[in-house]
Amino acid sequence: MSKAFASTADLGPKKVSFDQLGEGLYAYTAEGDPNSGIIVGDDGCMVIDAQATPDMAGDVIARVRTVTDKPIKYVLLSHYHAVRVLGASAYEGATILASDATRGLIVERGEQDKASEIGRFPRLFPGAESIPDGLTWPHITFGKEMTVWLGKREVKLMHLGRGHTAGDTVAFVPDAKVAFTGDLVEYHSACYCGDAHFKDWPATLDNIAELDPRAVVPGRGAALTTPQMVKDGIVLTRDFLSTLYGSVEASVAKGRSLKEAFDECRTAMDPKFASFAIYEHCLPFNVSRAYDEASGIDWPVIWTDVRDREMWAKLQG
Repeated sequence: MSKAFASTADLGPKKVSFDQLGEGLYAYTAEGDPNSGIIVGDDGCMVIDAQATPDMAGDVIARVRTVTDKPIKYVLLSHYHAVRVLGASAYEGATILASDATRGLIVERGEQDKASEIGRFPRLFPGAESIPDGLTWPHITFGKEMTVWLGKREVKLMHLGRGHTAGDTVAFVPDAKVAFTGDLVEYHSACYCGDAHFKDWPATLDNIAELDPRAVVPGRGAALTTPQMVKDGIVLTRDFLSTLYGSVEASVAKGRSLKEAFDECRTAMDPKFASFAIYEHCLPFNVSRAYDEASGIDWPVIWTDVRDREMWAKLQG
């Protein structure tokens, strides 16, 4: 029997949690749905990841208003994916920040990604008609690092290397040693690797670990509220990636087809990770990208709504 395409059958509501990680630091999480982070400074706030639509962003804004009346001055896009960025218009007057590489990916593949993600995961796009025409564009971009001051509170924005995408940004608050990693780190949620750089991602995780964060807001899954949870989250993410890529790389070396590599990878992955959020959604995209990279294709092939379904029928049909 064919599996329902991507997350089109995932229609049930998720419980939202809004947890404090430190003074003026909050995690907006929803049982494996995309997370947002909030940093409150002396004179304003920063939101990390806007959510998928203005409607979804409105719920984040409402939670922020329960803890502060300071203006949301900045919205950081941790990367370019539609479920993270298309709600940005709800943050009226905010300056949108991103890495140079993220802006480049929006230019190259933003329109295709928008159509692809709405088709894959309709539940995450309520009120999609309220998304302004066109794409979400950052107002300010940076190369490797940028510092934003919220009054006296320092926020470091760092492009620490390729991983989930080529443009991932980590926000780090030095006074509390709290990091907001986007999808570079996941916790009991599958890593989506359809646009990944598998060989670079482990070194990027090392760079996050070197920050020695006391707490982390991952891209998906519960907030990591202690140093041990942070360590566990990074180890778990690394294990997911190494198990997946190791299996597919071995299949490519043996001359197996993509479908054969997918079946072999499932044998390696299912016992450890099948219970993770969005695992079934991610696996075909993950194996496809891993197969390409192991075959020497460094730059991820652009996903489109048509390519998505063709690949799904081949691997999950």
